[in-house]
Amino acid sequence: MPSSKPNRTIFSFEVFPPKRDMPLDTIYKTLDELTDLEPDFISVTCGAGGSSDGSNHRTIELAASIQNKYHREGIAHLPCINFTKDDVLDMLDELDKNGVRKILALRGDRAEGITPKQDFRYASDLIAFIRDRSGSRFQIFAACYPEGHIEAPNLDTDIRNLKQKVEAGTDRLITQLFFDNEYFYEFMEKADKAGIHVPVEAGIMPVTNKKQIERMVTLCGATLPRKFQRVLAKYESKPEALRDAGIAFATEQIVDLLAHGVDGIHLYTMNNSFIARRISETISTLL
Repeated sequence: MPSSKPNRTIFSFEVFPPKRDMPLDTIYKTLDELTDLEPDFISVTCGAGGSSDGSNHRTIELAASIQNKYHREGIAHLPCINFTKDDVLDMLDELDKNGVRKILALRGDRAEGITPKQDFRYASDLIAFIRDRSGSRFQIFAACYPEGHIEAPNLDTDIRNLKQKVEAGTDRLITQLFFDNEYFYEFMEKADKAGIHVPVEAGIMPVTNKKQIERMVTLCGATLPRKFQRVLAKYESKPEALRDAGIAFATEQIVDLLAHGVDGIHLYTMNNSFIARRISETISTLL
């Protein structure tokens, strides 16, 4: 099993389970190709409905497969807003039985038509609960937002909230996607001044589809630089050209981050192993 070596940049991927009406097998070809790239870990997202739509079971199953079939580190996303404490305890037990001991603890997005449970209001509540019930058995990851969470009034307030998550027991942070590295560097300076010193992995999403990224930006509040807006406008009707431009832009971001000594790169693959491979092969000698 790969381990996190000191003084080495972590390189990891994110995947998402197929929709409920699609067989789980559809993701395994992607995992075959991603694990061949030897990432340090692969995280698996969970649907907004959480336990109400059964998506947490698919998340655990995939994380367990990554761990036990592919022999890479698997991380299960755990968005707590739609879970009870009993739900979480059941999931922790199932993860533990499958040898999955890395969790990305999240509040989760509010889903239309689903009334949130009342046991966990914030990710910090979930992190404290896991630490209280499981001690150091799980390595806990949490999310952070270089441009501030979309619901936060400003970045300083968001960083104060982030410090609560870290103090509750977070081991490592992964950022929301961003497209301008200067936001990341400013965030890191503010986090350091606030006393947040856990490793931070930069979340990078290669842009391959104009409508898709515009939706993502609307949901998370990330800023698209003008130079990339021009790329989107020029190549939106040329899928291969936009894909190649998106790969080039993401690679340029990653090279700059590596030059600045970033702790890790977390690639939002959107289940596209071709793009992950292109980027991995380009930056492999820099890691």
